[in-house]
Amino acid sequence: MAQNAQEVPPPLLLSALVCDMVIVDAMTGKGTAVGIFDVINAPRYPVRHDRLFVFCQLTNGRGQVGVHINIVDLEDNEKIIHQDTVQTEFVDVRQVANVIFQFVGLVFPHPGEYRVQVLAGTDFLGERRILCKQIGPSPGGETHVQ
Repeated sequence: MAQNAQEVPPPLLLSALVCDMVIVDAMTGKGTAVGIFDVINAPRYPVRHDRLFVFCQLTNGRGQVGVHINIVDLEDNEKIIHQDTVQTEFVDVRQVANVIFQFVGLVFPHPGEYRVQVLAGTDFLGERRILCKQIGPSPGGETHVQ
């Protein structure tokens, strides 16, 4: 029995890294994740993260795929605090695609647990945790972390 377009399996998420920067070599196309982290420490909240990258590698994709990132606040009924989409073209199911998301000035409203969720269309592929911790006294106001 032939598969129709709705039965095409989603790509497979090989990795998803939250980091400070991604460098892509112009000659080879190889990606390097710099400053991988899963905890943000700040003396007060809300805190603004100046630049945050999510570096994903996917395979087993077919054709044009919309890869989505949702950054979700688990302390606030899984409210999406930010999201983005990148279109990726898979020319071969054996291809490994590097998908890079950059978030500038992302605000985390309070300490607690957040999730970086990776989806292809509506298919959930995986997630990473970011734990925001308050350190030291909290005199008020917004803080910036890099």
